[in-house]
Amino acid sequence: QWTSSINRTNKMALLAWVRETGIDLVQVNGQRRYGGPPPGWVGSPPPPGSEVYIAKLPRDLYEDTLIPLFQSVGQLYEFRLMLTFSGLNRGFAYAKYSDQHGAGKAIAALNNWEVQEGRAILVCRSFEKCELSVNGLPATLRRRELDAMLLEATEGLLGLTLHDSPGRKQGKVAVLTYSSHQAAAMAKKALVEGNVGLFKKKVKVEWLKPELKEQFQACGEKPPPGSVQRLGSPERVLPSLELRGALGRLGALCRRLHLGTPRFLTRCVQAEPDGWQRYWGQVVIPSYPVPCSTFLWVREDAPGTVGHEKMKEAVAQLALMML
Repeated sequence: QWTSSINRTNKMALLAWVRETGIDLVQVNGQRRYGGPPPGWVGSPPPPGSEVYIAKLPRDLYEDTLIPLFQSVGQLYEFRLMLTFSGLNRGFAYAKYSDQHGAGKAIAALNNWEVQEGRAILVCRSFEKCELSVNGLPATLRRRELDAMLLEATEGLLGLTLHDSPGRKQGKVAVLTYSSHQAAAMAKKALVEGNVGLFKKKVKVEWLKPELKEQFQACGEKPPPGSVQRLGSPERVLPSLELRGALGRLGALCRRLHLGTPRFLTRCVQAEPDGWQRYWGQVVIPSYPVPCSTFLWVREDAPGTVGHEKMKEAVAQLALMML
């Protein structure tokens, strides 16, 4: 594929560079990846916020130019170049550094960098999206049936909600939350390629749009009276030592980074006859631009504090991952 007739000269240069450096490039599902982790890496993967998004790439540019360029400003953990079937790049890539400082240096040094004469690239912070929407599902599809299908077909599923499809008299749209951007991207690829067999009909799988997310939250089921809890700070919340852990760590991290006191909102949005209840929760960190929210199913006999406490714990865990 690298040496096909399209852009043959640059592909041969890439192949020679790979042989010379001994670097390992792995191509899977429309992207070619270096690292994740790279050779010699010791320790955990980099924290969220360590990745940059690279756009406006000339289509005939490859890793033999891009990896040395982005390695020049910091230690690379991973580099992913998106490719077409012909082997040209799709105009964008992702570079993940060993820490957030490396990502910041890459943005400062390489945004608007001319990789070819008159061809400047865009480098900005990657938001590492983790949520997908699946539109066009049958109106009769039950949440647990979809949950079973997705758990079999994809990996890293954290949350799933079903809603009436906007603008359609019948049909459902699902919102899927995954453990990481890469897990969500792989799920998107699997669902797009396998949707006929999985759903028995054509569906639309795409990244969840902010306006659609806001619409679902605004039009969601009204919670039962007294089911909404607001908190001033996580330290006042939980009697349980187990639940105290994530909230305490989040509070301590926010104090250390001078991000302000996290503010939580939780509510019970759905109650099933068999005792299962669906909770929605959100944490807003004053000096962090993106609020963190998710849904959680909890089994309890009646609405009470247990579900709210578990919801706060879950959203605190997600916020820790985000930070």
